[in-house]
Amino acid sequence: MSTSMSTSPVTTTRSRPARWRVVDIVVASVIGVASGLVFLAWNVLYRGPSELLSPLLPGLQGLLDGPWLFAGVLGALIIRKPGAAVYTELLAAAVSALTLVGNTWGAVLTLEAGLVQGLGAELVFLAFFYRRWNLPVAILAGVGAALAGGINNLILWYAGADVTFVVVYLVSTMLSGAVIAGALSWLLARGLAATGALDRFASGRDARRRV
Repeated sequence: MSTSMSTSPVTTTRSRPARWRVVDIVVASVIGVASGLVFLAWNVLYRGPSELLSPLLPGLQGLLDGPWLFAGVLGALIIRKPGAAVYTELLAAAVSALTLVGNTWGAVLTLEAGLVQGLGAELVFLAFFYRRWNLPVAILAGVGAALAGGINNLILWYAGADVTFVVVYLVSTMLSGAVIAGALSWLLARGLAATGALDRFASGRDARRRV
């Protein structure tokens, strides 16, 4: 009996960080909705750059994917809980899907893309056991979201594309994911933490301790 009583608090302490608090849900939801508004704007704005890049080298339009990939990485960096990347990316996709502003992909496929991209980022954080939240891991998460989303796009929208297109597109989208979804999300999370807005989160406290 004494052994059981002594080990129980340890188990509780270790499991607690994985539990979502009300504030986690609220802030993750705010991140998801705000990111979804960015998605809405990019649904329209990307068309001009896409028309310029596509003729230069087929597949180069993958450089424009980053603004659709950042929500999951940003959400995970701030919330630091299992499922945060999937939740925020999927919620952002839902905002884009339900309003259909500039969205030519349809609600179902938009939600499916958000889920796949969120999983791509989530798996990277999982690979580090949700213990590493530095810039290299953020960049890898951005690449993971881009790779998952890129493969999904190749299957759904670019079926039958030649090898050159596939290679150029995947490299382009992963580069965009690394810079925009990865590095810029990390910088944004650090900037928010520096203001004190994230002091109720480990991400905010860690960043302010380094200042």
